[in-house]
Amino acid sequence: MSVGFPRVVVLHGPSLGWLGRREPAVYGSETLAELNARLVSHGDALGLRVSCRQSNHEGELIDWLLSDDREAIILNAGAYAHTSLAIADAIRAIAPLPVVEVHLSNTVARDIARHPAPVGAACRARLEGFGGDGYLMALDAVAGWLRRQ
Repeated sequence: MSVGFPRVVVLHGPSLGWLGRREPAVYGSETLAELNARLVSHGDALGLRVSCRQSNHEGELIDWLLSDDREAIILNAGAYAHTSLAIADAIRAIAPLPVVEVHLSNTVARDIARHPAPVGAACRARLEGFGGDGYLMALDAVAGWLRRQ
Protein backbone atom coordinates (compact mmCIF):
# COMPACT_ATOMS: atom_id res chain seq x y z
CA MET A 1 0.00 0.00 0.00
CA SER A 2 1.22 3.50 -0.81
CA VAL A 3 2.67 5.58 2.00
CA GLY A 4 0.28 8.38 0.97
CA PHE A 5 -2.73 6.72 2.54
CA PRO A 6 -3.92 7.95 5.95
CA ARG A 7 -2.50 6.05 8.90
CA VAL A 8 -4.81 4.66 11.58
CA VAL A 9 -3.33 3.20 14.75
CA VAL A 10 -5.34 0.59 16.63
CA LEU A 11 -4.41 0.34 20.30
CA HIS A 12 -5.46 -2.69 22.33
CA GLY A 13 -5.20 -2.42 26.10
CA PRO A 14 -4.74 -4.86 28.97
CA SER A 15 -5.56 -8.55 28.58
CA LEU A 16 -6.55 -8.18 24.92
CA GLY A 17 -3.51 -10.24 23.99
CA TRP A 18 -5.49 -13.16 25.42
CA LEU A 19 -8.41 -12.84 23.02
CA GLY A 20 -9.69 -16.22 21.92
CA ARG A 21 -8.65 -17.77 25.24
CA ARG A 22 -9.99 -15.26 27.77
CA GLU A 23 -13.72 -15.62 28.57
CA PRO A 24 -14.82 -16.56 25.05
CA ALA A 25 -18.48 -16.27 26.09
CA VAL A 26 -17.86 -12.56 26.67
CA TYR A 27 -15.08 -11.71 24.20
CA GLY A 28 -15.49 -14.33 21.45
CA SER A 29 -13.14 -16.94 20.05
CA GLU A 30 -11.23 -14.71 17.61
CA THR A 31 -7.57 -14.22 18.58
CA LEU A 32 -5.89 -10.83 18.60
CA ALA A 33 -3.73 -11.88 15.63
CA GLU A 34 -6.87 -12.83 13.66
CA LEU A 35 -8.58 -9.56 14.58
CA ASN A 36 -5.51 -7.52 13.63
CA ALA A 37 -5.31 -9.29 10.25
CA ARG A 38 -8.97 -8.40 9.60
CA LEU A 39 -8.28 -4.78 10.58
CA VAL A 40 -5.31 -4.44 8.24
CA SER A 41 -7.24 -6.07 5.38
CA HIS A 42 -10.32 -3.90 5.93
CA GLY A 43 -8.11 -0.82 6.19
CA ASP A 44 -6.48 -1.70 2.87
CA ALA A 45 -9.93 -1.90 1.26
CA LEU A 46 -10.74 1.55 2.67
CA GLY A 47 -7.45 3.12 1.59
CA LEU A 48 -6.07 3.28 5.14
CA ARG A 49 -2.71 2.11 6.50
CA VAL A 50 -3.63 0.30 9.70
CA SER A 51 -1.09 -0.65 12.36
CA CYS A 52 -2.03 -2.47 15.56
CA ARG A 53 -0.39 -2.49 18.98
CA GLN A 54 -1.25 -4.10 22.31
CA SER A 55 -0.01 -3.32 25.80
CA ASN A 56 -1.01 -4.23 29.32
CA HIS A 57 0.62 -1.00 30.57
CA GLU A 58 -1.22 2.30 30.93
CA GLY A 59 1.88 4.44 30.41
CA GLU A 60 2.77 2.70 27.17
CA LEU A 61 -0.76 3.28 25.84
CA ILE A 62 -0.41 6.96 26.76
CA ASP A 63 2.98 7.18 25.02
CA TRP A 64 1.42 5.70 21.86
CA LEU A 65 -1.55 8.10 22.05
CA LEU A 66 0.82 11.05 22.27
CA SER A 67 3.09 9.94 19.43
CA ASP A 68 2.95 11.47 15.95
CA ASP A 69 2.41 10.21 12.40
CA ARG A 70 -1.23 9.09 12.38
CA GLU A 71 -4.50 10.62 11.28
CA ALA A 72 -6.79 8.67 13.65
CA ILE A 73 -6.76 6.20 16.53
CA ILE A 74 -9.05 3.33 17.43
CA LEU A 75 -8.66 2.42 21.09
CA ASN A 76 -9.85 -0.44 23.25
CA ALA A 77 -8.43 0.58 26.60
CA GLY A 78 -9.85 -2.54 28.27
CA ALA A 79 -10.48 -2.04 31.97
CA TYR A 80 -8.56 1.26 31.87
CA ALA A 81 -11.58 2.69 30.03
CA HIS A 82 -13.44 2.79 33.33
CA THR A 83 -10.67 4.14 35.54
CA SER A 84 -7.94 6.04 33.67
CA LEU A 85 -8.09 9.79 33.85
CA ALA A 86 -4.53 9.78 32.48
CA ILE A 87 -5.60 8.08 29.23
CA ALA A 88 -8.59 10.43 28.99
CA ASP A 89 -6.28 13.43 29.44
CA ALA A 90 -3.93 12.14 26.73
CA ILE A 91 -6.87 11.83 24.32
CA ARG A 92 -7.95 15.39 25.10
CA ALA A 93 -4.37 16.56 24.55
CA ILE A 94 -4.35 15.27 20.96
CA ALA A 95 -7.73 16.75 20.01
CA PRO A 96 -9.02 17.28 17.35
CA LEU A 97 -7.40 14.01 16.19
CA PRO A 98 -10.28 11.52 15.97
CA VAL A 99 -10.14 8.78 18.60
CA VAL A 100 -12.82 6.09 18.58
CA GLU A 101 -13.23 3.87 21.61
CA VAL A 102 -14.20 0.26 20.92
CA HIS A 103 -15.25 -2.50 23.31
CA LEU A 104 -15.97 -6.07 22.32
CA SER A 105 -18.74 -6.42 24.91
CA ASN A 106 -21.53 -4.09 25.95
CA THR A 107 -19.87 -2.73 29.08
CA VAL A 108 -22.96 -1.15 30.60
CA ALA A 109 -24.76 -4.50 30.42
CA ARG A 110 -22.06 -5.95 32.66
CA ASP A 111 -21.16 -5.24 36.29
CA ILE A 112 -21.59 -1.71 37.62
CA ALA A 113 -17.80 -1.21 37.96
CA ARG A 114 -17.71 -1.02 34.14
CA HIS A 115 -20.27 1.79 33.90
CA PRO A 116 -18.00 4.82 34.40
CA ALA A 117 -16.46 5.83 31.07
CA PRO A 118 -13.87 8.61 31.50
CA VAL A 119 -11.93 7.43 28.43
CA GLY A 120 -15.05 7.22 26.27
CA ALA A 121 -16.07 10.71 27.34
CA ALA A 122 -12.81 12.04 25.86
CA CYS A 123 -13.25 10.22 22.54
CA ARG A 124 -15.05 11.39 19.42
CA ALA A 125 -17.22 8.24 19.45
CA ARG A 126 -17.73 4.84 21.12
CA LEU A 127 -18.75 1.45 19.75
CA GLU A 128 -19.41 -1.49 22.01
CA GLY A 129 -21.08 -4.86 22.03
CA PHE A 130 -20.35 -5.78 18.39
CA GLY A 131 -17.38 -8.05 19.09
CA GLY A 132 -14.50 -7.69 16.64
CA ASP A 133 -16.85 -6.21 14.05
CA GLY A 134 -17.00 -3.05 16.17
CA TYR A 135 -13.41 -2.32 15.19
CA LEU A 136 -14.33 -2.64 11.51
CA MET A 137 -17.27 -0.28 12.05
CA ALA A 138 -14.86 2.18 13.68
CA LEU A 139 -12.55 1.95 10.64
CA ASP A 140 -15.52 2.69 8.36
CA ALA A 141 -16.37 5.78 10.43
CA VAL A 142 -12.76 6.97 10.49
CA ALA A 143 -12.45 6.55 6.71
CA GLY A 144 -15.57 8.70 6.26
CA TRP A 145 -14.30 11.41 8.59
CA LEU A 146 -10.92 11.53 6.87
CA ARG A 147 -12.52 11.76 3.40
CA ARG A 148 -14.57 14.77 4.52
CA GLN A 149 -11.54 16.68 5.82
